[in-house]
Formats: sequence, C-alpha cells, structure tokens
Amino acid sequence: MTTAHLHLLLNHFPIIGTVIALFILAFGFILKNNTLKLAAGYILFMMALIAIPLPATGEAAEELVENVPGVSEAVIEVHEEAGMLALWIMEITGVAALLAIILDRLKKTAAKPVFVLTLFLSAAAFSAMARTGYLGGQIRHSQTAGATTVPQDIPAGAKEDDD
Repeated sequence: MTTAHLHLLLNHFPIIGTVIALFILAFGFILKNNTLKLAAGYILFMMALIAIPLPATGEAAEELVENVPGVSEAVIEVHEEAGMLALWIMEITGVAALLAIILDRLKKTAAKPVFVLTLFLSAAAFSAMARTGYLGGQIRHSQTAGATTVPQDIPAGAKEDDD
C-alpha cells in the first residue's frame, strides 16, 4: 500500500463520520437523548484524530503524482489549502466534542451549550471536509490503478517498447 492509497483510504472517514455524527447529534437534540449526543461527540472526536495524519499522507501522495502527466500542480495546491482549513475546523470540532463529553460527566447543564456549538462546528467540518474531498477528486489518481490499466499517454493500439 502506497502513501497515496493510505491518503485515499483515510480521507473518507472524516467526511462520512462527520456527517453521520452531525445527524446523530441533531437527533439527540430533537429527541432530547443525551446518549445520542454523547455518541456523536465520541464519533466527532475520533474523526478529528483520524484527520491528523491526512496532511502528511497527502504530502507523500503529492510526491508520487506531481510529475505524472495530466496532474495539475495548481489543482493539488487548491486541494491542499482546502485540506488545511478543513483540518483546523475538524480539530476544533473534535476539541469541542471532547469538552462537551467531559462537561457532560462533570456538570450536565454546562455541556448543553458546548453540544450546541459542536453541532454547528460539525456542520462546518463536514462542509469543509466534503469540499476538500471534492477538490481531491479533481486530481487524477492513476497512482492507485492496477496493472491492467492502460496509461492515458499511450495511444490505443500502440505497442509498448520493453527496452
């Protein structure tokens, strides 16, 4: 498994996990169910942890693809900048979620406004992560293609020189 594979694998967790947690947290408020709020908090905290290595795996993946024909450095840079913003928002969301969990155990009344803040932060985190994922999808990911894939720069029917 290359760092590009690892990056592509890991980056889906914060996107999907955050939107799931967002809905769980919203239902926790609607149903006045503290267990749902706590579950969402734990999920958001885990998504924040999973997001931490994404810049490092992204940099390593960039090294693999930056000289591949059809890969735009400008597209990579836009994705990278969006990713850093998304990471900051995700980490702030994770800290808020952890704080809400801790406050819930210490003083339940103090946890409610932090859970409300976490709800809004999780919506922002999902938006930022989804945008980053979309921008990353604009990068050609031929580095993960199997051996049966024909490179795009070889015309169909052309023979490959084994020398």
